[in-house]
Amino acid sequence: MNPSIHLPASACPNWLLRMGWLWLGLMGLVGLLSLSGCATPGGAASTEIITESDETDARKRARTRLALAVGYFEQGQTTIALDELKLALGADPNYGEAFNLRGLIYMRLGDMRLAEDSFRRAVALNPRDGNVLHNLGWMQCQQNRLPEAFASFDAALAIPQYGDRSKTLLTKGLCEIRAGRPEDAERSLQRSYELDAGNPVAGFHIANLSYKRGDFRRAQFYIRRLNNSEFANNESLWLGIRVERRLDNREAMQQLGDQLKRRFPQSPELAAFERGQFTDP
Repeated sequence: MNPSIHLPASACPNWLLRMGWLWLGLMGLVGLLSLSGCATPGGAASTEIITESDETDARKRARTRLALAVGYFEQGQTTIALDELKLALGADPNYGEAFNLRGLIYMRLGDMRLAEDSFRRAVALNPRDGNVLHNLGWMQCQQNRLPEAFASFDAALAIPQYGDRSKTLLTKGLCEIRAGRPEDAERSLQRSYELDAGNPVAGFHIANLSYKRGDFRRAQFYIRRLNNSEFANNESLWLGIRVERRLDNREAMQQLGDQLKRRFPQSPELAAFERGQFTDP
C-alpha cells in the first residue's frame, strides 16, 4: 500500500481553502501528496512488481527510515521527519522518494527554494515519477509560476503508467481558475470528474463555472449531486440556492435554505439568503 501524505491546512493558500470541505476533498489529491510506493533500487521506473529480493540492503534501510519519516510528517513532527530523511539518504543517496518527501516537508516549512531543489533531485533520479511532478507543479502553482506549473502537471499526465491522473487534473483545473482560464479549467475538472465522480471539489467547481457562464441546467446537475452527498456544506448549498433561483425553482430553493438554516446557522450564506441578497456574501 502506498503511503499517503497530506499537507496541513495551514500550509495551503487561502484561495484553495475558502471552502470548508475542500481540504477533505483534496486529501486524495494535493497528496497533494502521495509518495510513490514502489521503485527499483536505483530509482528508475519499472513495470514489474518490486519484491524484497530486488532491493539492496541500503535501499531496505532507507525505506525503513522513510516509513518512519512519513509517520512523523503526518503527525506534524517536521524536525524528526527531517532527521529520519537524513538517515534514509545517508543509507541510499539515490532514493528519489526520500527527496520527494523532503520537498513536501520544506513546502510545509515555507522554504520553497529547498522544496524545489528536493523535487528536482527526485525528478532527476526518476523522470517518470508522476507524483513528484505533481508535487512540483503544485508548489509552482502556489508561487504563481503558473506556466511552469501547467508544464509540470502535463509532464505527469503524459506518463502512461501514472495512476493519479484525476488528482493532477483536479489540481491543474484549480490552478487554471487561479490563472483566469475558466474554459481550460472546466475541461481539466471535467476530465478529473470522469475519472473520480465522487470528488466534491471537482463537482463544486464544475457547477460554479457552469453557473458563472449561464449554463444553469448543467450547474444544477453537478451541484445537486454534491448537495445530496455527505460533502455538502454552506457554500455548496448556497450555490445550489442560486442555481435553483435562476431556474425559478422556488420549492428547491426553500428546501436548500432550510438546510442552510439548520446546519449552518451562523454562516454568511444564511444571512445573505435571509436578506434576499443572492450574490456571494
